[in-house]
Amino acid sequence: MRTLHRLTALKVDRAKKPGMYSDGGSLYLRVARGGNNSRMWVFRYRVAGRCHDMSLGSVDTFTLAEARERAREERQRLADGIDPLSAKRQRMVALRVADAGAMTFAAAAAAFIKDNRSKWRSVKHAAEWESTVRRFAFPTLGSLPVQAIDTPLVLRVIRPLWERVPVTAQRVRGRIEAVLGWCTVHHYRSGPNPAAWTNHLEHALPKRNGIEHHAALPYAAVPAFVNKLQQDTSVAAATLQFIALTACRLGEAVYATWSEVDFDNQTWVVPAHRTKRNREHRVPLAKPALAVLEQMQAIRQSDYVFPSQLAGRPIGDNTVWKLVKEAAGQDVTIHGLRSSFRDFCAERTSFPREIAEAALAHAVPSAVEASYLRTTFFDRRRALMAAWAEFCCAKPSASGAVVPIRGR
Repeated sequence: MRTLHRLTALKVDRAKKPGMYSDGGSLYLRVARGGNNSRMWVFRYRVAGRCHDMSLGSVDTFTLAEARERAREERQRLADGIDPLSAKRQRMVALRVADAGAMTFAAAAAAFIKDNRSKWRSVKHAAEWESTVRRFAFPTLGSLPVQAIDTPLVLRVIRPLWERVPVTAQRVRGRIEAVLGWCTVHHYRSGPNPAAWTNHLEHALPKRNGIEHHAALPYAAVPAFVNKLQQDTSVAAATLQFIALTACRLGEAVYATWSEVDFDNQTWVVPAHRTKRNREHRVPLAKPALAVLEQMQAIRQSDYVFPSQLAGRPIGDNTVWKLVKEAAGQDVTIHGLRSSFRDFCAERTSFPREIAEAALAHAVPSAVEASYLRTTFFDRRRALMAAWAEFCCAKPSASGAVVPIRGR
């Protein structure tokens, strides 16, 4: 009986029934269900008593003679004490590591964002995700091969942020971890993720106690802040005025478009996909807020209310962030202006808590309460926002105090 070369080209061509057809020397033709497209060359061997099947390629790719040559090479590896499958995996890893030299962190981040953009709930979130990675991670990691990124490099990005803006630091860390995780899944890097928190970076950074709050401007200082912005004719100043007067979030204002503004009804409608709760938010516009919009309409350049110098783009987050600290004269955040508004509501007006929370588009804390409370208090919010705008635009006295207004 022949131990080698049992098959012929004709037998291979006629082999259609599912099964394993031996050519000898551990080489088999495997025919699976599905016809010609499922016919493969297989090298079957044993190591340490276990049987292994290693694919040698498709019948459509390799002829019988070529398959026999590939099987001969694998028999030589076995004779040298080398496991063919292990050797194949090592060759693949080596090729991927070589390819990783061309895959930089910046390229990997772009690929990750492309793969995940459809999963994110809003355009704002996608833009903020990309912005933080570009701003904080790219200067250190952007041009590096992903395989070269280690824990010290990740800490070089995170440490400067940890004490100053810990919430941002954790977001950046998580996004670096996500990009490097994507690289591991796609075989651009191997080994532990250097940006992982649990049992890793948590031991390298000091523990922070308590809840981190956004640094807020005292509400009594807001009129002076707004007054200073009114002296500035830049788009960034107009954006900050609008944020202060409407108590909205940065992303809601930055990406505002003219189609969302209803001048006749003095209303701005923030679409659901750009809000934190993924629900449409109708904002009543007081006269000072309308005045800011009229100022921007006079220099309208695109569909965005607050345009960038780059054609067709909204003003950049960083531009607004830079101005808020300059105008406030202290280390405060844009989001902290919402806290300033909330403190004003509690201390200077008699509006119920529900009205103030609705103005901030906050969720009702109790699910039971939410099932009964369906109104957004729009008309009462209009009165509240008018009171807030009147307070914001009051001229400070010589002593710096603001004339109190009557609670409504």
